[in-house]
Amino acid sequence: MLRAQPPHHVGGGASDPPLVAHSLRADAIAAIPLDRLTPAAQQRIERIVHRPTLYRRLPPKSIACDGELFLFIARNPEVLIGIWDLMGITQVKAERLDTYRLRAIDGSGTDCTVDLVYGDTGTHVYVADGFYDGKLTANPIVGKGVFVLRTQYHATAEGPMSVDTTLDCFLQFENLGADLLARTFGPLIGRTADNNFLETAKFLEQLGTTARLNPEGLEDLALRLPQVQQSTRVRFAETVRSAGNRHAIASAEARRR
Repeated sequence: MLRAQPPHHVGGGASDPPLVAHSLRADAIAAIPLDRLTPAAQQRIERIVHRPTLYRRLPPKSIACDGELFLFIARNPEVLIGIWDLMGITQVKAERLDTYRLRAIDGSGTDCTVDLVYGDTGTHVYVADGFYDGKLTANPIVGKGVFVLRTQYHATAEGPMSVDTTLDCFLQFENLGADLLARTFGPLIGRTADNNFLETAKFLEQLGTTARLNPEGLEDLALRLPQVQQSTRVRFAETVRSAGNRHAIASAEARRR
């Protein structure tokens, strides 16, 4: 059975020493394949990453999970939201707007649209636009974000693949009050983001374990997910089945050695 704590609201922070943060930020910007994007996407990203209100690299994490399963969820995050919804541990509502665009509303005042503007096996770049209009502020806060997810895949002696992940977050707010608020509470926001990322990574490991040990059960769950289009449910079930088959073949080969 899958178990998880509900994720907190994801934010970004800037608690690293200035020189370290600057080096990490430059590294993250260099990892964005701008030459493979349209001019409009390049400009959209550069306006944010070169003038962020907050920048943070979340703690790197190694996740024991089938690589194709990880990639599918990275490109279809509504699958995670649907699982959490089915488990009753989230109020987030997700709507797939088109192949690369997703809208999410967290139930606490945040409404955002996230575009996957680039994706290959090693790098995914997401650009978000949204606003917060909840109890914590007197006026709505409008913001943008760029998120760079980098992954490396390694075979392990124990069996399951290890997916090494790094996530860089660039956040930009449009009004002075929000900017000052974000800088004041940056360390707190950063710790919340770190915790979210680590909890999500743990849950992905649970999914990976379930795909190895009980793929039939996870396939059944995949076909019942709320907030997920039927075509995505079917592809998720197929991905789970393939992950289970790969594990079964690898286990049989290991026993023959």
